[in-house]
Amino acid sequence: MSYVVDFENVSTVGLESSPVAEALAGLRAHEARYFMNKYNHKFTVVPVHESQDTLDYINRILKEERDLEFAAKPLETSHFQVENIRWSYVFYEDGLEVNVMYTVDDPKKRAVGLKLSDGMEVPKELEGKFKFARQKSKLAGTIRGTFFIIKGEY
Repeated sequence: MSYVVDFENVSTVGLESSPVAEALAGLRAHEARYFMNKYNHKFTVVPVHESQDTLDYINRILKEERDLEFAAKPLETSHFQVENIRWSYVFYEDGLEVNVMYTVDDPKKRAVGLKLSDGMEVPKELEGKFKFARQKSKLAGTIRGTFFIIKGEY
């Protein structure tokens, strides 16, 4: 069952099993606010058991581009297109968010973003491989994020 993320009344619906559920819900709401403000798009998530195609797509890009496979349990995904950009998200139980920004018509503007919820440790799969920038958010506290450019075609 899909869930439209409310960024005004942050809820942990679907994220209850996370040890950082409140922070992860804030991170998810942060994304929802961004898409509403920039594109007037409602950010909707789906439980991972209903969205295996999206998870497989993201996992394929992570594996082929950077040989990354996360041990954490995926909880929810989102997949949509606004303007000429396809967006795919997965939210993990440990507080990690992975997003894929894939422009349909410009191969130079394709990237994977990795964001860490406030209070979570850097996953062992990412230790020493990336430098994280910090961003303050009213909804999510301190977000640590990084990204890499996608070189292949997906």
